Amino acid sequence: MKTVLCVVGTRPEAIKMAPVILALRREPWARVRVLATAQHRRMLDQLLGLFEIAPDVDLDLMRPDQALADLTARMITALDASLGQEDPDIVLAQGDTTTVLTTGLACFYRRIPFGHVEAGLRTGDLANPFPEEMNRTVASRLARIHFAPTAAARANLLREGIPDAAIHVTGNTVIDALLQVAEQNVPIGPELDATKRLVLVTAHRRESFGLPLREAFGALRTLADRNHDIQVLYPIHLNPNVSGPAREILGGHPRIVLCDPLDYAPFVSVMKRSHLIVTDSGGVQEEAPALGKPVLVLRYETERPEAVAEGVVKLVGTSPERILAEAQRLLDDPQAYAAMARGVSPYGDGHAADRIAAALRQSLQPRDA
Repeated sequence: MKTVLCVVGTRPEAIKMAPVILALRREPWARVRVLATAQHRRMLDQLLGLFEIAPDVDLDLMRPDQALADLTARMITALDASLGQEDPDIVLAQGDTTTVLTTGLACFYRRIPFGHVEAGLRTGDLANPFPEEMNRTVASRLARIHFAPTAAARANLLREGIPDAAIHVTGNTVIDALLQVAEQNVPIGPELDATKRLVLVTAHRRESFGLPLREAFGALRTLADRNHDIQVLYPIHLNPNVSGPAREILGGHPRIVLCDPLDYAPFVSVMKRSHLIVTDSGGVQEEAPALGKPVLVLRYETERPEAVAEGVVKLVGTSPERILAEAQRLLDDPQAYAAMARGVSPYGDGHAADRIAAALRQSLQPRDA
């Protein structure tokens, strides 16, 4: 029996790690333990509850408007103590957050193997996205085993000198979670006008705080002004750097609905219901194409280029002119819309977690011989 410690801290991590945790629980050789840093508190709890996962260890580290340096320092200390108590054979974490960075570093200090789920994503620009690009780049230097979602991610790791034998191309576990939840057709929650085309918005990136985010919100309000047959829904991120400008600029419009963050299952239902999605979320860039929804990304670079290459995702940045032009084109031109709404998913087939479990079985089991 091998102990696998799965670390989660944020809502996206919970979405993408839940299929891995559930797959490992089906493995007779694995003793699965779940540690929550609670980098995001409420949103993390909602996701774990959806998949009926309860943390075995809860560090409860979230503080209001927490600074990165403070969070990082507290997290390394707490994780180091927990690793000493848990003594796992391997630790898994997903993605590119402070939780992932500090988990890899704490494992390195303790000489515990670290497995990186969703490894190899790169923009090549440490400032975009910030601080995620740095987090995942450093995590790759610390990881013993790399679960790359795509061949392109594998190629990034090989260019950085990661041994081929340490890389497993698995697909992205977000598609595992998405397909499972999409079948449930959970009620959305906010009351929407069924006669109008729905434009779903999510925005929260740190590098857009301030003027870029305000300009993007202004463009969305103008889009609603110009198109009386659309309704904009924005589940507002809890960070005050986002929620303040969002309520100021988008609030009070008759065709813009602002609401609190949605649980994952209702959010999937909203994506299915939407006509068009405008986002800066990495996860939504992966999920929406699988549901046949065109995506305009409020970023100038993406570490998920596969969907851009497929033509189902387009980068528009935070330029008001570009946002308005591309969104209006999709609203007005049926052929342009159909070209981006093809239901192409370059990120997986719903079996990524099983491949990760199989790779871990192969990696860990020989030690029992």
